[in-house]
Amino acid sequence: MDEALDLSLEQQFRQRAFESLVSRMSHEQAKEILVKLHKQMLLQEATYRHLLRQSLSA
Repeated sequence: MDEALDLSLEQQFRQRAFESLVSRMSHEQAKEILVKLHKQMLLQEATYRHLLRQSLSA
């Protein structure tokens, strides 16, 4: 992976903690969190797009 896209040590730690959490979940719980995470990613993308449009029109 490109160095600019590598995770920081803190992010790596958070990723490992999340992996540990997911490994203890039931299949249904894991599916629920996956759907919630996907929605959050879409909302984050929409927020970035909105902020970018605002900065370009300012």
